[in-house]
Amino acid sequence: MEAPFETVDKFESSDSSTLAVASDLVGTLLRSRSSFPYYALVAFEAHGLARLLLLLLLAPLAVALEYAVSEDAGVKVLVFATTAGVRMSVIESAARAVLPHFFATDVHPGSWRVFSACARQRVVLTAMPRVMVEPFLKECLGADTVVGTELSTWRGLATGMVDAHRGVLAGTRKAEALRQIFHDGDMPDVGLANHGSDHPFLSICKAAYILKAAPVEAVNMNQLRKPVIFHDGRLVPHPTPLVALLILLWFPVGFMLACLRIAAGALLPMSWVYYAFWALGVRVVVRGTPPLQARRSTGRKGVLFVMSHRTLLDPIFLSAAIGRPVAAVTYSLSRLSEFLSPIRTVQLSRNRATDAAMIKRLIADGDLAICPEGTTCREPFLLRFSALFAELTDEVVPVAIEAHMGMFHGTSARGWKVMDPFYFFMNPCPMYTVTFLSKLPTEHTCGGGGKSSHEVANYIQQLIGATLSYECTSLTRKDKYMELAGNEGVTAVKSPTLPDSYGVVAVNPEERRKRSCIYLVYKPQF
Repeated sequence: MEAPFETVDKFESSDSSTLAVASDLVGTLLRSRSSFPYYALVAFEAHGLARLLLLLLLAPLAVALEYAVSEDAGVKVLVFATTAGVRMSVIESAARAVLPHFFATDVHPGSWRVFSACARQRVVLTAMPRVMVEPFLKECLGADTVVGTELSTWRGLATGMVDAHRGVLAGTRKAEALRQIFHDGDMPDVGLANHGSDHPFLSICKAAYILKAAPVEAVNMNQLRKPVIFHDGRLVPHPTPLVALLILLWFPVGFMLACLRIAAGALLPMSWVYYAFWALGVRVVVRGTPPLQARRSTGRKGVLFVMSHRTLLDPIFLSAAIGRPVAAVTYSLSRLSEFLSPIRTVQLSRNRATDAAMIKRLIADGDLAICPEGTTCREPFLLRFSALFAELTDEVVPVAIEAHMGMFHGTSARGWKVMDPFYFFMNPCPMYTVTFLSKLPTEHTCGGGGKSSHEVANYIQQLIGATLSYECTSLTRKDKYMELAGNEGVTAVKSPTLPDSYGVVAVNPEERRKRSCIYLVYKPQF
């Protein structure tokens, strides 16, 4: 017998800002009716392939128990497989840095229309562990209160069990939690859910709505309260059970293939690397006309390639695109990455005078590549460009870089950075698009045009952003690492502060964390 609830498209209110709403998460605010992908993400980030395999093996048991026994039993199996023996700090880190991106790309438009309109109070009730979902729900969806299953812990470790006193937040427990939030007084004006087990809490709401069982497009991320710009984690696709199985089967093959691709790039002459990559399934698309090689005998000067930053491999693919090695300045590069690099790499000291002198010497010797963003960004945004490079040469060629990965991300803020190249090359068919723009006109340089270094940096950022259809931002390396890792992204041996010439604005950590995903409007550096 069907419950007497209307579908969510029937919701209408002349003044929804005065309404309070209570909603379920999986299958309601999120389109997906399965929570497995989100447990899989935490499992993989916590203990890698072994934990993901355990979760995949126990997933059929969880489904069987959910239908044969209760939703509580199924949730407990998933929680145990995902969290047993994992530090709570690791789970919290994944909830802050990894899960929000996947949640944000799966928001249901119908429920979001109602949830976002009810502004008096927004409550989310979910059987998933609260620690996994709370950062996204509060920061990106604007939830006021999040009530979920609480994990049992021992000395900072998750035991794999749920809190014995509270149990799994499902069925009648959701109704009990709702009564406690509203103190048995005025119940929520609107209730949203899509599971039969949610009828107890829907029945105490003044009006209740369910979703139609029909496929819909997810809400555009820009329509959320706060879009996700920075995110971490190695997996690119939603790890459904089938995708998780494919990842497990591909991983050993992909690792051997990655070693072969890295060896080809490191050992072959750079003029051959482009063709070797194509033979090994790595696509390199070159657009525009790169400048000729610098030659002292002909008086042709070296140029500074100013690139957008997608992965650690950007300068190598730039070199492969033009068929000759181009030196690159780097920061916090691992010794293994330096050893395997087929091009010359020089570490920045983050001392303005030292770095300026070093970059001038490198340009005098030939071409040089630099990524003035200072760190990578996975989404279609450009971070603030450091302005130092513009003071050192007028021979500047902007380069728009795009990297396409289908299975693994080749960047990490929280993981082992030494593995970044391996993860990129473990993708079945990774691709790089290298677009060479025209050499910077004299009137837009510091020397010939009299522009300030900040004006030049801003101009190049806008030029590359327009080419890639990326949005320019004032976000920095510090913003990224404060959001994802809770630190400023600098090594202990370096200077703790950056000079003003790098174009970095000093703000307190709390303010930086607030603006890291909200402050999107382009703002010049001068």
